[in-house]
Amino acid sequence: MTVPSEPTGQETTHDAFLGGKVYVRQPRRGRHRAGLDAVYLAAALPDGTRGHVVDLGAGVGTAGFCAAARLEDIQVTLVEIDAAVLDLARLGLEDPANAAFAGRVSVLEADITAKGSLRHAAGLTPSFADHVIMNPPYYEADRFRASPNTARAGAHMLDDRGLEPWARTATDIVREGGSLTVIFRADGLRELLNVLQGRFGAIDVIPLRPRPEAPATRVLVRAIRASRGPMQLLPGFVLHEGDGSDFTPQSRAVMRDGEGLGLTAR
Repeated sequence: MTVPSEPTGQETTHDAFLGGKVYVRQPRRGRHRAGLDAVYLAAALPDGTRGHVVDLGAGVGTAGFCAAARLEDIQVTLVEIDAAVLDLARLGLEDPANAAFAGRVSVLEADITAKGSLRHAAGLTPSFADHVIMNPPYYEADRFRASPNTARAGAHMLDDRGLEPWARTATDIVREGGSLTVIFRADGLRELLNVLQGRFGAIDVIPLRPRPEAPATRVLVRAIRASRGPMQLLPGFVLHEGDGSDFTPQSRAVMRDGEGLGLTAR
């Protein structure tokens, strides 16, 4: 449903996730719109997860909202630099439809790619989180054409530092033994593993394939801060049945019923 006159001055949509367990306000145009990636990122947190979950680059809050809706023993902080988008996250927390979890979610305006002293001053302090989730921009600016819309480009394009600032911030704010969960494009897996090396161990790589016979287009990567555990390649998940757009039963359970992926903690 389009909502033309929001206090933010943006034309937005009011979108249901997890079969109506979560509602978010999203820009109707001009900025990134959340979808499957955010839902699967939240679903990758194991059942029974507790503590403080920080969503880096949270946008309007979709992944953090979905995590809080499923996991009753977590508190969530949404971290975002785009003030206009963060205003929509705040509106989402005022939505009566989200009342069941809104009291456990807060917002923090901060630049996660800034140097440490600036991040710390903004509230992203060392060992701030038990768990971090993040859906960083997928594309390097020197390899892909950016959207002409600056706000949309910022959500989709990494700067010339690549994933390094995201990994550095995650390493700084996650307590030792805490977890990091990332969703990223499958052909960027090498880059992601490179920036995690020496910072995280016990890495699980979980492919997401659009159809049974198709190569993975996305990967979920979970890792433990300062662990020496070995890396595992897990079986992964298929999103759609056959050649059509119908979700598999497992994907329907995640997307529409708000179930987790059934992954176990390490």
